[in-house]
Amino acid sequence: MLLPTPATGPDAAVEWVRTHLGDLCCDEPTASPAFRGGQQAADTALATLDLAGYAARRNEVLPRSRRGATRLSPFIRYGLIDLPTAWAAASGAPPRDRTKFRDELQWQEYARHLYARLGHRMATALRAAPARPARSWDEPWPATMNCVATTVEELETDGWLVNQTRMWMSSQWTVRAGAEWTAGEDRFFTHLLDGSRAANRLGWQWTIGAGTGKPYGFSRWQVQKRAPQLCRDCALSDDCPIQDWPDDPPPGGSPPGSPLLRGDPDPEATGGPREPQRHGEPGAVWLTAESLGDADPALSAHPGLPVVFVFDEPLLARLNLAGKRLVFLAETLADLARRRDVEVRRGRVREELAGRAVAVTHAPVPGFRTRSAAVGPVEVHPWPWLHRPHAGPAGSYSAWRNALRARA
Repeated sequence: MLLPTPATGPDAAVEWVRTHLGDLCCDEPTASPAFRGGQQAADTALATLDLAGYAARRNEVLPRSRRGATRLSPFIRYGLIDLPTAWAAASGAPPRDRTKFRDELQWQEYARHLYARLGHRMATALRAAPARPARSWDEPWPATMNCVATTVEELETDGWLVNQTRMWMSSQWTVRAGAEWTAGEDRFFTHLLDGSRAANRLGWQWTIGAGTGKPYGFSRWQVQKRAPQLCRDCALSDDCPIQDWPDDPPPGGSPPGSPLLRGDPDPEATGGPREPQRHGEPGAVWLTAESLGDADPALSAHPGLPVVFVFDEPLLARLNLAGKRLVFLAETLADLARRRDVEVRRGRVREELAGRAVAVTHAPVPGFRTRSAAVGPVEVHPWPWLHRPHAGPAGSYSAWRNALRARA
């Protein structure tokens, strides 16, 4: 189904999503008050990036003026800023801050390597059973806890959280309350503008101990250190349910680890093509949600071709995302339409692109493989990796990084 191209501006994007995609949202579509979608917004964020103090303040929560987080993640998630570009932008930062920022970029790259290698296996515990208490809570995120309620409000309003509160909430959900971690990860994914199954799932697994065997314990101490006003203003200040560190969880055993954690038998397939693969002459560039930036390799290679983006109706109906995520995408497409001829469609990707000769950039996600096989693009461009995937171990970040160093 061909849709009109979104007009510029957040109000126009909200109305466009309400009209054309509202039935696929879990709520009434609104725009995030904290982020605008589009290449122009991404370029501004990168141009004003100031990493001074990043290492010391990236985990600060409140007041917001103390936060050192870069807020680049929504733009990185949709390829409006690729990781090599973000890496280069840190070149002039103070050494300690540059090192920490680049380490976080490498963590994002590790998540993408792992997801490209394991696919949907990322939804199951990688190395250990998740840490869970002997007795579960009735409500994993109780609204009576000010730290929880404030964080949920920011998640559902802005669609973004600092790393520290992401750790609080995932630990509270499973390590404290004993709830199934994938349901909590879904709650995050529904609302986070930077929500990706790669980074989101890996972050949850790391926090609850499923990816490391060592869970992160959430307690009042962290809140008082990073956002003390949340404790002062809490109705449970004198009866805090997380006053002490969580009890050591009962042994849960270890799941059978995937052999792919120990090695990748086909890293070339995991990484995608190294050079453009051409089987014909494209008549359009197919953009995916993984790569919507002006620097998308297929887009850059064909400056005169029209662009087509498909809102995958079956996928979106299943995900039932918050409207602000789709508004962010609509804003991004509207911004791109100022420079390119953009065609927006809704439906099944293979049907919407049937008979089209398209060029596309490889995306390191399972869905791309199936949809690309169905569409049959005549040209596939390489993904802009920070590091090409290797064949070595990836069961932990340190093992993956050591394999990178050994290859270098």
